[in-house]
Amino acid sequence: MVVPYNNNEAPSTKETVLVVDDDRMNLRFAEHMLSSAYNVVLAQSYKEALAYLSKERPALALLDVHMPDMNGFELLLEIRKIKTCDGLPVVFLTADSDRETEVRVFKEGAQDYIQKPLVPEVVLERIKRILSLQKLQDSLESEVVRRTAELKESQHKLQMLSLQVVKTLASTIDAKDRYTNGHSSRVAKYSREIALRAGKPIEYQDEIYIVALLHDIGKIGVPDNILNKSSKLTDEEYETIKQHPSIGVEILKNISEMPNIEIGAHYHHERFDGKGYPEGLSGYNIPEIARIIAVADAYDAMTSRRSYRSALPQNVVREEIVKGRGLQFDPDFADIMLQMIDDDSHYEMRDDGHAV
Repeated sequence: MVVPYNNNEAPSTKETVLVVDDDRMNLRFAEHMLSSAYNVVLAQSYKEALAYLSKERPALALLDVHMPDMNGFELLLEIRKIKTCDGLPVVFLTADSDRETEVRVFKEGAQDYIQKPLVPEVVLERIKRILSLQKLQDSLESEVVRRTAELKESQHKLQMLSLQVVKTLASTIDAKDRYTNGHSSRVAKYSREIALRAGKPIEYQDEIYIVALLHDIGKIGVPDNILNKSSKLTDEEYETIKQHPSIGVEILKNISEMPNIEIGAHYHHERFDGKGYPEGLSGYNIPEIARIIAVADAYDAMTSRRSYRSALPQNVVREEIVKGRGLQFDPDFADIMLQMIDDDSHYEMRDDGHAV
């Protein structure tokens, strides 16, 4: 039966030490030796020890190595199975002095061992040292948890701030062209939805959303009179428009925190058949993120109002995506866009204020 040592001092003022030994005299000696500094709980068998530990967690356990039915090493294995005692400091008591026992003590995960016959001053100092180290470790772990939580919160705030800055920048870009206001935001939403339906991980979806928001950032370097021209562009003006991917790369390429951020700006006008610009890449040589954004960008261009026309009817847009499949667009991502169109029975994916 587990016996807690009882004195007139409130238990809460002292840490508790569990002593497990099959010899009653050894238990009483340990009780006498430790009671001035600790609350002492005595267990004469492994059953009594495990029963106690299933309900309470002491500050430290002293285990005799040689006990009937279950020795100290075997008992330690059972203690570690108790969820609340996984990190419980354990010290073995043994009369053995061989090297093999010493090695096994630490290999089994004990903090220390004390040789019998027990010397009170040694035992008390060993326990004091172990508990002091344990408190330091617990304090450090708590501090790590606290600092980690603070860091995550700071990172979250930074990410939110960064997203707001990117969205503001995207809005500034779109505002240059009064006929495509909101274009970057919609392309970002469509791109993320394509990535989601393609089975891409959430990190990829978040990344493509940011990349797509800035895919037209190069238009900052295109004169407003060309962007807002209501009549057909001249060849020279069209060549100026075609410079915006290269301008975008120059703006974004040095943002080291997000290495792929310039991909959308650089390659969203490449075509799957190799007839796009600025590099004339084809097929799967075009970065995947850019192949997704290209479909989303073309879709939004067709479903947005222009100075010379209204948004195209949904069936016409669908036909154009089908025609461009494998030519202008990656066929897999074109198929996903077609699914999105078919799911959009009320034609909400366009620039009339509706969201994806």
